[in-house]
Amino acid sequence: MVAQKQVAINDSEEQHIFTFDEISILEDPSNILTFNQIRNRDNLFITNKRSTPQNYNLHSTYWYRIKISNNGKTKNDWILEFFDQTIDDLTVYLPDNSGHYVAYISGDKQKYSNRTFAHKNFEFKLPHDIAHQVIYVKVKSNQIADVIIVLRSVSWFIHYALNEYFIFGLFYGMILIFSFYNLVMFLAVRRIQYLYYVLYNLGVGLYESCTDGLAYQYIWPNSPVWNEYAYGVALYFVSVFSLLFAKKILHLKVKAPFLDRLILWFIILRTLFFIICLFFEQSWFNYKFIEFIPLALSYIAGILVYRNGFKPARFFVLGYSFLFFGFVIKLLITLGVSWLNFDAFAYYSLSISFILEMFFLSFSIGDNVRILKLKKEKAQKRIIEQFKKNEQLKDDINKKLEGKVIKRTKAVYEKSALIIQKNKELVQMNKLLKEQAEEIQRINLLLENDNSKLKTNFTTVTRARVMLNIVDFEEFSKIYPDKESCYRYLAELKWTDDFKCKKCKSIYYIEGRTNYSRRCKQCDYDESVTNGTIFHNSKIPINKGFYLLYLLYSYRGKISSNKLSEILNIRQGTCWAYAAKAKKIILKKIKEGTFENDNWSSLILTDKN
Repeated sequence: MVAQKQVAINDSEEQHIFTFDEISILEDPSNILTFNQIRNRDNLFITNKRSTPQNYNLHSTYWYRIKISNNGKTKNDWILEFFDQTIDDLTVYLPDNSGHYVAYISGDKQKYSNRTFAHKNFEFKLPHDIAHQVIYVKVKSNQIADVIIVLRSVSWFIHYALNEYFIFGLFYGMILIFSFYNLVMFLAVRRIQYLYYVLYNLGVGLYESCTDGLAYQYIWPNSPVWNEYAYGVALYFVSVFSLLFAKKILHLKVKAPFLDRLILWFIILRTLFFIICLFFEQSWFNYKFIEFIPLALSYIAGILVYRNGFKPARFFVLGYSFLFFGFVIKLLITLGVSWLNFDAFAYYSLSISFILEMFFLSFSIGDNVRILKLKKEKAQKRIIEQFKKNEQLKDDINKKLEGKVIKRTKAVYEKSALIIQKNKELVQMNKLLKEQAEEIQRINLLLENDNSKLKTNFTTVTRARVMLNIVDFEEFSKIYPDKESCYRYLAELKWTDDFKCKKCKSIYYIEGRTNYSRRCKQCDYDESVTNGTIFHNSKIPINKGFYLLYLLYSYRGKISSNKLSEILNIRQGTCWAYAAKAKKIILKKIKEGTFENDNWSSLILTDKN
């Protein structure tokens, strides 16, 4: 095993970044080991083999150990600084003069006011007069963090911090300027892509301030809970509004419909993923690599539209090329490429790429406006030229029309006299036609009366034929086509001798609750039209019941229930029940000698039979 390298404090070197074998690591998957237990397991620490260690297992606690030697000649005060501001729980154990260790707790889960240094990074002042220091660092974070440990002199830290905050001021100032400019453009021209671009820029600013710690320092210093997912919210806005901006600025709905639909589907899926992360599984916010998809979609869309001849896409593609480059560098850093973490340009590559991208996207917007302006001017020129041509054409046509109007007017005058004469003749003809129409109307009235009489005679003749001969159901149905006509006939048959109440024998009645029923005025008894007939509480269509009695009477009861069932399409059992009742009445009439003088309707009233 390679021994851990010790780092010597030297005034000639203002800062030193710990890397590779200068750091030892111990992973605690159980999350229960105490500091004293860790010190007793120094032999379990393994030497770091990467430029910058990371907490890959988010469910584990990581312990780091570094060794510092002090030759006693240094005049500077020194601090230990941690660059990654997204570490949730950070505890540094520093030795004191008595040989004991003091724990200093920090991290973005702690209130900002608890920090020793009012700075975006995590700093811890080192004891000045201890020759050899073994320092332990405990890290527990819900997202993958770069454990970048830097040894700095206090004087260099002040110099570096001032310069860094100055650069941050320029960076966020440019974002605000770009945002304000495009907001003014949106208010002026009311084109939605400007608003999307403003929201995209603000999303970038929020994400960058979350990752570099400035948001925690200046926006929500007393709300550390926000640090857990604020960067995820910012990334969602960056992703969605960058795609919406690309859709509008590149006119994908017209120039690349497939990519337009693909982007809409991704926005829907990205929104669902964001809701799951926000309310159910916040650890999924760590899957930042999915932002490669909207970046790639926008980049490919820009290249495709540019190749199809849309010139404003050139600056769009250029801007996204810088952003793509910065994203790749960040991805390589995350994957642990050793040489990248030692360069400030590499570390802030994504921030620089965002600025360059915003710069060229502004050019793209301006170029788009310029081209639209040129198209508008060309369109206006064409409209003016077309207007002049239309005016000339209108004058030529008017001259031709004037000559034709003069000729036509003369012809109209000549034809007017003829028209007047024809009108007089038409008046005479109309008068004659009116007289003829009145005569035709009188004849129609006479025909209607004759038709009514013929219809009545036809019905009478048909009914008489039904009473005398055997007819089929179709012809029978002409007399009794529906329930209404059957009920009407029952009422006429039942109350031929006028009404007499079955309960109180009163002869005074009014209309009942159902069709053709009668209600006694004296006792209020409501008698239905089927009461006292063979059809009372019947479940079969009443017109078929009529025809059934007709057939039984015509055959003197000598027709089988099977035959009736076949003819009427009624269950054989039902036909048998009706036939049994009717046959009794028929036999009775034959014995009494009244059968020949009656007809089939005499089987209906059970009260009289």
